[in-house]
Amino acid sequence: MKSKEFYIPKKLKKGLRVNMNVIYRLLLIISLFFTYLNAQIIKDFTSIVGIRDNNLIGYGLVVGLAGTGDKSKFTMQSLQNLLQNSYIKTDNGSIKSKNIASVMVTATLPPFARQGDKVTVKISAIGDAKSIDHGSLILTQLKGVDGKIYALAQGTIIANKDNPTTGYIYGGAIIENEVGYRLRDEKYLILSLQRNDAKSAFLIQEAINARFESNIATALDTRTIKVNRPPKYSMVHFISIVQNIDIGTNIKPKIIIDMNKELLVAGQNIEIKPVVVAMKNFTLRIKKFDLDDKDFNDKVKNPGNDIGDGVVVGNKVDKINLNNALINTQKRPIVGDLIRAMKLMKLDIRDIIDTIKLLKELGAINADIEIKG
Repeated sequence: MKSKEFYIPKKLKKGLRVNMNVIYRLLLIISLFFTYLNAQIIKDFTSIVGIRDNNLIGYGLVVGLAGTGDKSKFTMQSLQNLLQNSYIKTDNGSIKSKNIASVMVTATLPPFARQGDKVTVKISAIGDAKSIDHGSLILTQLKGVDGKIYALAQGTIIANKDNPTTGYIYGGAIIENEVGYRLRDEKYLILSLQRNDAKSAFLIQEAINARFESNIATALDTRTIKVNRPPKYSMVHFISIVQNIDIGTNIKPKIIIDMNKELLVAGQNIEIKPVVVAMKNFTLRIKKFDLDDKDFNDKVKNPGNDIGDGVVVGNKVDKINLNNALINTQKRPIVGDLIRAMKLMKLDIRDIIDTIKLLKELGAINADIEIKG
């Protein structure tokens, strides 16, 4: 394949530094970029009523901070109460340390979580602490909305690089109590669409009935479908079949953006309409060629800075050549083409995420965007 010409600002190239953490993060991001969601099966657009995550919350103390904690009264009182529970008496006002911080601890209890399972917790400072990075969370109870304790959290915090007063303990909470739900005994399941859409509800109903050659599915409303389980199937087997039924391409594909982990996963073949976007560090131009255009073949044979795969990312200040680049020369540029081009330009993941969100706002991509974190 002939080389393509791209443009990248000098300040981006000068700021590049390579270390093992960067390499690991880059490999993880690239692996997710080239993992496509199957945007045509029931599982991608519905959830099963009753099988859901549950939010947990708790109040805790972080210790071991290097002078970046807080001196709020409630923090000192919490520490005093903790010491008294350990039979250590202290006078009011005798504790004047900035090595501790009060935090709120949150976690998600996944469906069918069992005792001993571990989940990730998020920690957020609630006082005037400057940083909780590498602090140690003291054993903290995590409760559900019913007031029952479902998990215990403890461990060393890895703070967010952009906001050091929030952080995570990966696998830092151990499940102590389970949410009871006997899936095996259920005679039917209720599917809930992620968005209210009568056409989608009807398509799912018809696809399920066609698969089992029986009218076992009924759309109760424009978002809810009831599906009766045939006696010959166990519920787990039945769900595995229903969730993987193909319902065609009438429902929008999805792009998932995880802001905390700075990850992006795009559905397959999401087209981009022609658009020009000027960002702070670069300019993006999406072109759409007509294969019937008499000049099209000449454009492909003699690529310049404004042709190629229809995706151009760059800045005319600094010019570089990329040999054997993975560039799609089809008629319709897709999100995958854009991501590849931007990664080849070594643009920051935040720039890529902001660009995708902006294209959605401009109507240049027809896909649902789910933002996590």
